[in-house]
Amino acid sequence: MEKILIIDDDQGIYTTLGAMIRRMGCEAFWSKTLSQGLAAVKQENYDVVLLDVQMPDGCGLDLITDIRRVPSEPEVIIMTGFGNSNGAEIAVKSGAWDYIQKNASPKDITLSLKQVLDFRREKSQCRVTPVALNVGSIVGESPALKACFDQVARAAAGDANVLISGETGTGKEVFARAIHANSARAKASLVVVDCAALPGTLVESLLFGHEKGAYTGADTTREGLVAQADGGTLFLDEVGEMPLDIQKVFLRVLQEHKFRPVGARQERASDFRLIAATNRDLDRMTAEGHFREDLLYRIRTIDIRLSPLRERTEDINPLVFHYLARICERNRTGFKGVSSDFLETLNRYSWPGNVRELICALETALSNAGPDLTLISRHLPQNIRLHAIQQGLGRAMPMALDQAAPASPGEVFPAALTTFKAFRRAALEKAEKQYLYALVQASGNNVDNALRISGLSRSRFYELLKQHKMTL
Repeated sequence: MEKILIIDDDQGIYTTLGAMIRRMGCEAFWSKTLSQGLAAVKQENYDVVLLDVQMPDGCGLDLITDIRRVPSEPEVIIMTGFGNSNGAEIAVKSGAWDYIQKNASPKDITLSLKQVLDFRREKSQCRVTPVALNVGSIVGESPALKACFDQVARAAAGDANVLISGETGTGKEVFARAIHANSARAKASLVVVDCAALPGTLVESLLFGHEKGAYTGADTTREGLVAQADGGTLFLDEVGEMPLDIQKVFLRVLQEHKFRPVGARQERASDFRLIAATNRDLDRMTAEGHFREDLLYRIRTIDIRLSPLRERTEDINPLVFHYLARICERNRTGFKGVSSDFLETLNRYSWPGNVRELICALETALSNAGPDLTLISRHLPQNIRLHAIQQGLGRAMPMALDQAAPASPGEVFPAALTTFKAFRRAALEKAEKQYLYALVQASGNNVDNALRISGLSRSRFYELLKQHKMTL
């Protein structure tokens, strides 16, 4: 009998969902807080967790990854009273099965539960023997990175097209090489095409090759990159930069695996596997007419999204030691030690350039250190040191003097004074609510913008919203 855990602070919700679950022939269990729920999934094997978003001790969205990491790997269905697109996006990217509003019909909720239970039954009958994955120079132990390893393994096992998306410097090409190295095509070539560097007048020639005399300067017949990838993998880096007219031509090549070199009369075939990468929002580009929708569907059979380094800070220290060793070996210098303040400074920085920027910072530090045997924060680039100092000073919300002082005592103080503790609590609650209202307006109802402006953690932000009965 399947076990389903409901993590929700509303007993009425548990009563309703529990009755529905039992009618489906499953067992229902209840946890009132996130901490109780996490403890429960670590102690018992559950098949599904129905998880509320706004809980007394934090945001349910922050718990999805932890729940999915327990040995029983339960599927997570988010149940929320205040659905929004940002929350749905976070849930899906974190590995949730579904995102449902509590006021949805019982039929919709039952259907989602039946689908996930059918999936788990089928999955339990088709266990695949795990294989060793060669991840090359991909370093880290964060849950986000481990989830990407699973996607790499699944992608390498097949031949479907892959789209790897992520900010600049997150290691998209490294992941592409890992997929190729673990695939059946590993012995053939991985051909890298930088779409951002393709010269406009020679794109077709470079991709598909040309015949001798096809155009002025074509003195010899030349093989194109698509032909070179025959039997191997074609990696289109920064695919969002590919010109629209070439996108149309490449779509047919991708469908038929045939191409015509410039000036040739006959088509030629190439058995390549496509991996594409981008740091741009291809969905937005498609909506704006800058990227072909049909091509996007073709290249995104498998979608791997790489998290920025600021969202997986537990990977910073392993990356530091890994790349320090490599840089020292390359420069033929002895390995240097690192001080605690060196690592602390690196962990305080937000890394807009991600892993690539971290590597550059380490190279700068080693250069600045000279003969010194230990790296300290002073050896790091100035902008990184300054950011750490500013973070250490903390943040304060400025307030104009005319806003801080009341126009008259009656505006702040009640006719009958309460205790100072009660007054302070009421004033704080009012100030928090005013700040949250202004924050929601300033962020344009966008959670990520609100977190960036306020400096709040996601769980604390949702906790405050619930406390003050507000929604985003």
